[in-house]
Amino acid sequence: MKKIISLGYSPCPNDCFIFDAIANKKIVSDTIEFEIVLEDVETLNKRAISDTKKKLDVSKLSFATLIKSSSVYSLADSGAALGENCGPLLICRANPEEQLNKINELSIAIPGINTTANLLLKFALPNAKNKVELVFSEIENSVLTGKTELGLIIHENRFTYHKKGLKKVIDLGEYWQEKTNMPIPLGGIGISNALEDSIKIEVQRMIKESIKFAFNNPESSNKYVLEHSQEMEKEVIEQHIKLYVNNYSVSLGEQGKKAVNYLFETEGLKMGADFIIY
Repeated sequence: MKKIISLGYSPCPNDCFIFDAIANKKIVSDTIEFEIVLEDVETLNKRAISDTKKKLDVSKLSFATLIKSSSVYSLADSGAALGENCGPLLICRANPEEQLNKINELSIAIPGINTTANLLLKFALPNAKNKVELVFSEIENSVLTGKTELGLIIHENRFTYHKKGLKKVIDLGEYWQEKTNMPIPLGGIGISNALEDSIKIEVQRMIKESIKFAFNNPESSNKYVLEHSQEMEKEVIEQHIKLYVNNYSVSLGEQGKKAVNYLFETEGLKMGADFIIY
């Protein structure tokens, strides 16, 4: 009998693109079967650091959360979101330069305290502390309506904010790259340390196979992606996938591992030698 493995990821286009082949059984395993859980990434983050009963066997997590839960989850070599020019953006309605100068006074909508976006905000602007947690898809509207003066946007919102008259204050991805000369580690796939080693390896293999299937059959995931996408414009969806699914998603490689370890070090930690599952 196959072992049932709970697998959580977000309904965003990049995650649905990566996991379409697993979710729709275009590839199968002889030993495991996945039970899919679709939730916003911050909901998945909170699961990972909350009561044990709520934890998933395998979950997409912000790297900021993987840092906090590294004793519970290891990192899959495949399935991560790293890259260049793909970091979160801080946006506003008013004059961006003026907003930056008084950052310590202004309210900022963030997509979750446990997100890498928030960690990158702290890295770039440590004085930005007046934060309001919202679901990522509500942040643009929060700024537009004046509920908050600034917003930290992720995912497909980076392609839509300017169409609504909003302005970029700072690109936290650009800031990270200027300071570190490394790709930006945003999110990865956590695999529970409670699983047997053979199961962990099989999970990692399936994730890599699913990504390879997606790259080799780029149209195959269209239906699944569209079913769950917040932003239905085809051009935006394609931009989103291209930005967040790349060679680092297939395998972190040395540069990807270096970037993840550096992110750990910003929190005063070091990535363990056996933290990554191949």
